[in-house]
Formats: sequence, C-alpha cells, structure tokens
Amino acid sequence: MKRLLPVLLTASLLLTARAAEPTAPADPGLNPKGRAILAWFQERQASPKLRLVSGQFAGWSGTASLNELGKIHAATGRWPVVIGLDYCGWNEGEAMIDVRQPNQLAREYWQAGGLVNLSWHAPNPGKPNGGGLKERGLKLADVLKPGPIHDRWMKSLDEVAAGLLELQAQGVVVIWRPLHEMNGGWFWWGAQEPADFIALWRHMFDYFTHTKKLHNLIWAWGPNHGQKHADLYFPGDAYADLVGLDAYTDHINPDQIIGFDRLAKIKKPVGLTEFGPHGASNPPADYDFRRLLDGIEKNFPQLRHFLVWNEKWNPAENRFAKEFYNDPRVITRDQLPPALAGN
Repeated sequence: MKRLLPVLLTASLLLTARAAEPTAPADPGLNPKGRAILAWFQERQASPKLRLVSGQFAGWSGTASLNELGKIHAATGRWPVVIGLDYCGWNEGEAMIDVRQPNQLAREYWQAGGLVNLSWHAPNPGKPNGGGLKERGLKLADVLKPGPIHDRWMKSLDEVAAGLLELQAQGVVVIWRPLHEMNGGWFWWGAQEPADFIALWRHMFDYFTHTKKLHNLIWAWGPNHGQKHADLYFPGDAYADLVGLDAYTDHINPDQIIGFDRLAKIKKPVGLTEFGPHGASNPPADYDFRRLLDGIEKNFPQLRHFLVWNEKWNPAENRFAKEFYNDPRVITRDQLPPALAGN
C-alpha cells in the first residue's frame, strides 16, 4: 500500500515533461561509460557520412544463443556491434520474465567488446498468472491506478529492475528498449491513447531511475512503421536517448517504411530498432542484404543503427551477408572504440 499515494501523484503529473536538451542523457545520472556510448551514437548521427551501427537479435530468454551472432562471424569474418536480447521467456506458450540467460549472454558479449540491447516483451498485468502478451482489453490507464493490476505491474518492474541492477553492478551498460511497437495493435500495450502510453513509459523511467537507482540505461524508443503516427507516442526528449522504427519488409523506401520522416525530426540518433526481410513471419531466407544498405542510402540517409531479428531474418541465413557486413557503411564490433565496452 505504500506505493499508492506516489502512484496517484505520478499518474497526474507524468505528462508534464521535464525540460531537456535533446543531446543530454535522459537520465541525468547516467554513468560515465553510458555517457560515452551515447555520445558515440550522437557523433555518428551528427556526421554526414553514412555509417550504421550493426546489431543482431540473439533470441528469447531461454533459447537465445551467441551462435546467432557466431553465424554472422562465420559467414563474414565480422561481429555485430550490438547483441539484442529480451527479458521475455516462454512457459507453455505464455510470456514470462526471465533475466538469467539474457544477463549471462549480455556479460559475455560486453566482455568480448560489444554493446548490449535489451528489449522487454512484458507479460500482461491484467492476468493474475502472467502471460497474455497479445491479449487485448487492458486499458493502460488502469495499470497506474491502485489495485491488483498495478500491484502485478510493480512486481514485474521489480523483477526486471533486479536483472538490470545485476548488470549495473557488473559494469554493463544496457540500451533499454521496453514496450516497443506501441503504435501497433498486436501487443496488450499497443494502439491505445498516446497519453496513456507516455504516462506508463515515464512512470517506468522514473521508477527505474529514481527509486531503483539504475544509471546504466540508455533508453531506446522503438515504434512500428506504418501504423498510427509514431511520434504521437514519443515520451519526450527527457525520457529517451535513441529512437527507431521496427520494419519487416524487403523494400527500403518511403512507400513501405512509413512514417520515418516524422521520426527523423526527433533530435535523437535514429535507426531501425528491428528489421527483418519479407515480413514478420515465415521469411524464405533469400534476401539480398545489400538492398538494405542501398535503400537506406537512397531513401533514409539519416539512419545510423540497425538491429536485425534472428533465425531466418539473420543476414547469415540470407544472401550476400559477407558483402553486407564488409561494406564500409556498416560498423562492426572490431571498429567500436575499445574503451566503450568491457571493464
């Protein structure tokens, strides 16, 4: 019950954003290595030269593997800069929180000289036993109201914060990308009132930053392309450090990746926070990844980072991976300044 009054006050004030310079860290207490990583992304964004920070998703918690990135190294001789992980695991088809394996792989890749991106497909707090990733019907406004839904949400935040605190204690900086694709209608937190999503995001930010004292997080906001205007869900300069669009498509042009022009007006390093050729299910693994680079250069030259999904979306499972990863427009792990990762 101790949380109820702060939550009520927070919910009423969250939409009054703190003022912030676009280049300042969202968390004023971001640790020195986090600041250095964010500054490196910002330098890439400020440069007129197209250089893309490479990233590869390694899989869900419990099934993730460094081999997903090892396949790229075997095919190309290069490692991605960023490993993508997720605190979502699965139990009999239901979403659950599992921080153990992602943390282990995050530490390993960090010590090897790479950066860490953690997303979070959150279980639905409207369900007493968890799960319900795509079960609709819960109003986001109810998550911040006192009651059992809020209590379950806070329990989830505490579990996630414990995992992030463990990484903080081990010196690992995390690009933190929760509650993505919020403008689409497939996850329980998606396609709702932008003000309610913004309040939920800011509540998480304040709880992690001020209550949990997490100062190793670079906050990444990643809507989906082509749905409601994504920028309506932007939480504000003081609550995000990196931005991007999720897009599953072969065609790297404004007709197929919709809404990038509005996103690019936000003064943050911008990228493809998820990319996969063909579509979001059953890709045939025949994509020429050189098309991604050429399409970005022609149509989206402001892009500076990407994260490719795993399995049959992985460049190593498709065509011309070696040419893609050895193109001078792609930054690989060996090109990351050594002081940015590892301890």
